[in-house]
Amino acid sequence: MFRKSIVNLASIGFRLFLTALVATAGSASAADPSLRVGAAAVEIPCDDTMDMGGGIHTWKASGAEAPLRATAIVLARGDDKLAICSCDAIALHQDFVDPALERVRVATGIPPERILVHATHTHTSPSTVRVHAYDRDARFVEGLATAIVDSIVAADADLAANPDCRFRYRLGEESSVGQNSRLLLGDGTIFWVGKRDDAVRPTGPFDTDLPVLAFETEAGAPVATLFNHSTHTIGARQPGKRSPAFYGLAAQELERDRGGVHLFLQGASGSTHNLTLGVEEMVTRIKDAVTRAHEAATPLPVGRLAALKEPFEFRIRAFDESAEEEAVTTYCAKRMGTPGEAAATALVFRTQRAEIAPHRGETRKTSIQTIAIGDVAIVAVPAELFTVLGQEIKRSSPFRHTFIAELSNDWVGYVPDRRGHGLGGYQTWMGYHSYCEPGTGERMVAAAVEQLERLHAGTGVMEAPRPSSPSLPPRDGRVPSDAPIHLQDR
Repeated sequence: MFRKSIVNLASIGFRLFLTALVATAGSASAADPSLRVGAAAVEIPCDDTMDMGGGIHTWKASGAEAPLRATAIVLARGDDKLAICSCDAIALHQDFVDPALERVRVATGIPPERILVHATHTHTSPSTVRVHAYDRDARFVEGLATAIVDSIVAADADLAANPDCRFRYRLGEESSVGQNSRLLLGDGTIFWVGKRDDAVRPTGPFDTDLPVLAFETEAGAPVATLFNHSTHTIGARQPGKRSPAFYGLAAQELERDRGGVHLFLQGASGSTHNLTLGVEEMVTRIKDAVTRAHEAATPLPVGRLAALKEPFEFRIRAFDESAEEEAVTTYCAKRMGTPGEAAATALVFRTQRAEIAPHRGETRKTSIQTIAIGDVAIVAVPAELFTVLGQEIKRSSPFRHTFIAELSNDWVGYVPDRRGHGLGGYQTWMGYHSYCEPGTGERMVAAAVEQLERLHAGTGVMEAPRPSSPSLPPRDGRVPSDAPIHLQDR
């Protein structure tokens, strides 16, 4: 009897404990702010008179097969907000992105460090930067900047329509759209364009990850879907037309088929391209992969929305003019279609080097940004980052889920790893497309991982940004090369 009383008392005590625990959890849940989500897409104005980018020489488009857009999502919990804007453009530059973010801050109150602006890197859009044989198209840049502002402001206004949302996540996979395209060729060079019948092997990895972030109302209605993959965005269905290319085409078709705004973020794809598939097949495979991941996505809590954005310094690399000339002319003469095409291409690189030469060793400043949506982290880098570097960031991240959004907030060209620099190839030839000194990529990885650790621990302070980390190496008598060249510097 005595033992039975003890058991009953213990049982009653345990039930009281559970009741108190549930009540505490319920009150905490009630106090926890709900996730609000807003999304919008704004067309970027352009026409056939604009100078197109994406190649060695500029060209003019004849119409468009689909609109170029700035697509935005705004997430909010209580007073905390984050914004992500993906633009159908080949690249962005901080000289027009930063003023646009200030306009957004005035209109919405969202601080610039909590806004990620991304270029999908479509090669069938008007030019936004000085590269190869052409400059930016000023009218397109002006319209792009306005579209960035308008899309984020519209997404912010859409928050009121979706006051109680849920977040689902799935790490999907697409292994066939793209590959490491820096193939070692029989003569020891690295493939860029032209003949590759003597290809020996790829010289780096291909990232098959395809994360999908789905935001829905409590009733399950789609609000926004974000997906990420890591192949160069080259390929329109109709040659000679403006196009968001295969990723953007897939996003717009998914939007029509499944509902909700869809936006794409390019992963670390400085060393990856599609070499085998047609555009129609690429669009189909990306849509299928996103759909599979979306359907399998599971709910994740969004305990916080956080961001860090900090300066990163680098220098313009030193180079040997005769060695650069030899590498470019030899490759072009052997691999390109005609002697005239080879000579014209070599002249473009020669001209770029002459313009850059006076700036060798100069320091430039860009930024690295990290964003946390619960336990999902996005690392925004301003470069065409080699895949091996992006994978290293993901491996080293303290977050459960991490992915890269390259070409974000600024553009400093290709950033290879040290081994990639040593192998050579187009992505390392000196030009406006590639001018950071060797080691910049490894320093970007270290800075991003250190930032992720502070973001994860909740110790980052944006009001007093830390100096760029790690610091630039000492000059030691040589002129190192790890600084981007921006239009205003020329």
